[in-house]
Amino acid sequence: MAHACCGPGYASPEAAMQADREKLLYTIALYTGTGIEAPDYLATVDVDPESPTYSQVIHRLPMPYIGDELHHFGWNACSSCHGDSTKSRRFLVIPGIRSSRIYIVDTADAKAPKIHKVIESEEIKTKTNLSAPHTVHCLANGKVMISMLGDGEGNSPGGFLLLDENFDIIGRWENFNDTMKFNYDFWYQPRHNIMVSSEWGAPKTFYPGFDLKDVAAGNYGRQLHFWDWQKHDIIQSIDLGEEGLIPLEVRFHHNPDSTHGYVGAALSSNIWHWHKNNGNWQVSKAVDVPSVELSGWSNPVPSLITDLLISLDDRYLYFSNWLHGDIRQYDISEPANPQLTGQVWCGGLLDKSGEVKGKKLVGGPQMLQLSLDGKRLYVTNSLFSTWDNQFYPDLAKKGSYLLQIECDREGGLSINPDFYVNFGDEPNGPSRAHEMRYPGGDCTSDIWV
Repeated sequence: MAHACCGPGYASPEAAMQADREKLLYTIALYTGTGIEAPDYLATVDVDPESPTYSQVIHRLPMPYIGDELHHFGWNACSSCHGDSTKSRRFLVIPGIRSSRIYIVDTADAKAPKIHKVIESEEIKTKTNLSAPHTVHCLANGKVMISMLGDGEGNSPGGFLLLDENFDIIGRWENFNDTMKFNYDFWYQPRHNIMVSSEWGAPKTFYPGFDLKDVAAGNYGRQLHFWDWQKHDIIQSIDLGEEGLIPLEVRFHHNPDSTHGYVGAALSSNIWHWHKNNGNWQVSKAVDVPSVELSGWSNPVPSLITDLLISLDDRYLYFSNWLHGDIRQYDISEPANPQLTGQVWCGGLLDKSGEVKGKKLVGGPQMLQLSLDGKRLYVTNSLFSTWDNQFYPDLAKKGSYLLQIECDREGGLSINPDFYVNFGDEPNGPSRAHEMRYPGGDCTSDIWV
């Protein structure tokens, strides 16, 4: 929700928590890798319980090409631009991680967005030698920054792409990335002049699927990088070692004065906490999820922590275990000592979940998005097309779910039995849903400066 008098977003996380309840939700829906020759699309979902189309897809915006693999996406402006009446949260920046195209989508009509501009991959490669766009963050100066996971040929380490307010390419953000072996997610905290980035792998490595041999060969990341936000240089790199393999999503506290944050190491299935102490950034393991022996598997199965987020009041940490099948809620009042307060099962290989509206939950919980007031957690179950096909082959045939989890503000999680969006019944056939955003902003895109 934009406020014309004072620019997009909210003055503070506390103000955001008092905003109106979300009524619409945008999610990426994929045909890439399903065998259906149709373009990926942006789905608009009705999440207003007073609406006759509650829990339904009410609009679909197909992309002009097939095979993009739309993945993570973000806004052109967020609460980092609050106070600037010349800016508005109107455009979604939606990259294709496989095609390296970037789509700019106009949400002036919130229920029926339309394509505003397409940035072609060849232009990006020619001007920056980058490919495989991932995380999108708006900056307080109106520019948009995108983490790029590969060079023009799909090799590591990639870098960071900058777009101006007209969505024209400025160039690369970083000066030097000599200690960065790979790239993935990032989050910035301007009051501390810091940005944190994480590592997945080279596109050439993860595009075909997951191979354990690549881990042994050092082809997946295990480092966190702390950057000087003003100088665009790495000031400290921390190797998480064999217990911190494939660190993915990074999240700072929403309080811009805080130096506390977290990253989930997917393959090692643990959460790491960082903070600044005596001028240096320190990282320590905060949560471990043990692997489980499963019949038919040659190795113990890791939980595979694939997404995490923090509530706007910085009280709760939520994360998803894609292979095991559960979502967890932790009280992080003591940031270095999270306490488990809620758990719910939504599919997974351990087969511990039930049905929702008569539907068996296929796949495992993956992308998360929390309501601004912290009471509702939305979850989808697609990770990445080739990895989906490898670990959950039925997902391509049955399509994704979109669930709503009720979050007790005193601790506890439960599935809303009245909310189930079935992406198995889409007009062009079953599709797979990934990241989600609200028109009014959310816990994983808004940054306060």
